[in-house]
Amino acid sequence: MKQYNVLGMSCAACSARVEKAVSAVPGVEKCAVSLLTNSMGVEGSAKDEDIIKAVEKAGYEASAKDDGPGSTDESVLEDKETPRLRRRLILSIVFLAALMYMTMGNMLLGWPLPAVFEENLMYMGVTELVLTAIIMVINGRFFISGFGSVLHKSANMDTLVALGAGTAFCYSVYGLVRMYMCQSAGDMMGAMKYMENFYFESAAMILTLITVGKMLEAMSKGRTTDALKSLMRLSPKTATLLKGEQEVEVPIEQVSPGDLFAVKPGWNIPVDGVVEEGLSAVNEAALTGESIPVDKAPGDTVSAATTNTSGYLVCRATRVGADTTLSQIIKMVSDAAATKAPIARIADKVSGIFVPVVIGIAAIVLLIWLACGAEPGRAINYAISVLVISCPCALGLATPVAIMVGDGMGAKRGVLFKTAESLEEAGKAKTVVLDKTGTITKGEPVVTDVTPYDDMLVYDLLQIAYSLEAKSEHPLAKAIVGYANEHHIRTKKVADFGVLTGNGLMGTIDGEPVSGGNLAFLETQIDVPADMRELSEKLAEEGKTPIFFAKGETLAGVIAVADQIKEDSAEAIRQLKGLGTQVIMLTGDNGRTAMAVGKSAGVDRIIAGVLPGDKEETIKELGEEGGVIMVGDGINDAPALTRADVGIAIGAGTDVAIDAADIVLMNSSLTDVAAAIRLSRATLRNIHQNLFWAFIYNIIGIPLAAGALVYVAGLSLNPMIAAACMSLSSFCVVTNALRLNFFDMDKVQEDQSGASLVVNDNALPGITDLAELRNNEKLITDNSKKESINEMKKTLKIEGMMCQHCEARVKKTLEEFEQIEAADVSHEEDRAIITLNAEVAEDEIKKAIADQGYEVLSIE
Repeated sequence: MKQYNVLGMSCAACSARVEKAVSAVPGVEKCAVSLLTNSMGVEGSAKDEDIIKAVEKAGYEASAKDDGPGSTDESVLEDKETPRLRRRLILSIVFLAALMYMTMGNMLLGWPLPAVFEENLMYMGVTELVLTAIIMVINGRFFISGFGSVLHKSANMDTLVALGAGTAFCYSVYGLVRMYMCQSAGDMMGAMKYMENFYFESAAMILTLITVGKMLEAMSKGRTTDALKSLMRLSPKTATLLKGEQEVEVPIEQVSPGDLFAVKPGWNIPVDGVVEEGLSAVNEAALTGESIPVDKAPGDTVSAATTNTSGYLVCRATRVGADTTLSQIIKMVSDAAATKAPIARIADKVSGIFVPVVIGIAAIVLLIWLACGAEPGRAINYAISVLVISCPCALGLATPVAIMVGDGMGAKRGVLFKTAESLEEAGKAKTVVLDKTGTITKGEPVVTDVTPYDDMLVYDLLQIAYSLEAKSEHPLAKAIVGYANEHHIRTKKVADFGVLTGNGLMGTIDGEPVSGGNLAFLETQIDVPADMRELSEKLAEEGKTPIFFAKGETLAGVIAVADQIKEDSAEAIRQLKGLGTQVIMLTGDNGRTAMAVGKSAGVDRIIAGVLPGDKEETIKELGEEGGVIMVGDGINDAPALTRADVGIAIGAGTDVAIDAADIVLMNSSLTDVAAAIRLSRATLRNIHQNLFWAFIYNIIGIPLAAGALVYVAGLSLNPMIAAACMSLSSFCVVTNALRLNFFDMDKVQEDQSGASLVVNDNALPGITDLAELRNNEKLITDNSKKESINEMKKTLKIEGMMCQHCEARVKKTLEEFEQIEAADVSHEEDRAIITLNAEVAEDEIKKAIADQGYEVLSIE
């Protein structure tokens, strides 16, 4: 999306005019104009000069944003309007005070004036004219924009203000001329009568009060971009490059991909990169909203604007400038602000005809009052009131200010809405579809159970498995290898290694045959005891994959591997159900595994056995039941993400999925899906409030200003009060939108669904492998029965740990001991709990900890 600056717009009618003009340019596929940010987003192949020419022809100014997408230059959002309006207001108040002293002060309160004014009424009238004319010149922009827009056939709010103030001024000038004629003829009573019908102060007051409203509106609008400004402020302005053995500080613009840069403790990381040297913890809260620092080691990626909290890092730049993660986030937020939510179309349609209709109503009001025998001054008074109380700005701002604030709130939390439409539609969804692998689960198989058979030792079983699987590239093999490495298992040389695809592995260790694989394969090699076959079935029912290993002609044991559910998945699904949405798990896995994961996660329905190519069709069918959100992370999820009403990509997912999605979760946490829905609903609710008050204000205000209730209820408005009401209407709408800043995205609602697990078999095309699972009560998930290699534990009292980085150093030091299975370290409690598989000398532990700068006070 190409973005442009648009100047000269004053209300929703202006933005509608610009949008219509640019949409008519050949090559423009889509155009959205934001009155809030004075910007325009255009998609298509049209040239910049053609688009700018169309805007200028419509009566406004335009320029292409030359800072580029994803710019981190805060100056592009600088509030330039408020200082200008403040100067205008101060000058207007000075001259208005003098004018009001002469009119209200002298005539109503009897405040003294120089004798010359009392001796000659013309002096008084001319002075009022001059003061009013000065205020009109100060606020000349209303007249230039208002009457200029009429010439371009696009009357706007400034037209209403200019007509109202201009009519009051012209009628007063007419009265001044008639007063002069009466005074020249010696008719002092007639002269006094005309002077009492001067509306100079009304014209001046209208312009001043509207300027007050404009300034308050500009100040409030400036606050709606605070989130975007805060993101831009995060970007470092310099980087410390390593050139040879020297550290050279350079402007951020001079950093190129491949450059080495240094980041000391407390510094912000300047660009995206990869750690080459050093260990540290990096606070990524600026991008993800997650305050807990993430440990970084060589090979790990780092992102611009995140903070190095401890160690010294040397990194190699990978993405710079507009390509950094921060810049892409800023671009997403900026693009969302430049798009329009579907609900905005209501206000756009009304705003497009609002001003001409109001002018017509004012003319009709004038004629009706004159026809009813009212004095011209009174009739004009009502017509002016109608003009100045009408406010298309409130309608035009009702949607974009709420969208901007909501989008900024999401960005702070790490929930990025790419468009205003996605922010609106997320809250309307009735169904949330979750991909299983990588979304509900971690997407990385891990060892869950290690069960040796008979007299086989755990260590020996793992050694056999490790030695065989180390030669395999299968994902399950990687899980076993990783587990063995974590527990310091030593591999043995495997001779005569062979792979039977889809079955298992074979070889010899120390001259004795060994094998590993699924149950069917092992049963062709050895006799598998009945109790181990039962164990295999139980593990499979739990969604785990049992792998059997044999040594010689005897079973060595079973190792179970599973893709574990993420820690927050069950809680996230509970929250989604509490929001009244139906939660469906969509997976290509077999029904048995899907059932185990689905029941553990707590989803409402399971759709299993779906091929990657069929996911899109499944989402399409679900969409017929109501709005659908699809959450995924893989390349195969991209078509489904595009097909869904709202596609949500996990931030840790593939670039293809992120590009296809409408919302990106930087934290890669499913709980943020619920947070996004809550924010969407709160934003939509705020928009409805804004639109209601904008419409009701005009529906009530216009008849009241027209004098429709004068004889019914004795209610009427003079032009000055009408101007005051108009000046505050937009301010109130913007202020209401700013209340969103106090919305709690994490506030969990009670479960409204009351739904239990339903296994959906063949309810949709392409769904298989589920008929056998209907009403199968034997399928259970019991993650508590996880085998442990050893239950020997000791508690170390440690002094000197200050932060999470200290915890990481102590944990790494302890787990380097072969005898220590795992270490749970807490700097807050000054302790470490270690799990042992064999005894280890306490002195060795104390010495290793001391070498890291800490002291072991006791071991229990």
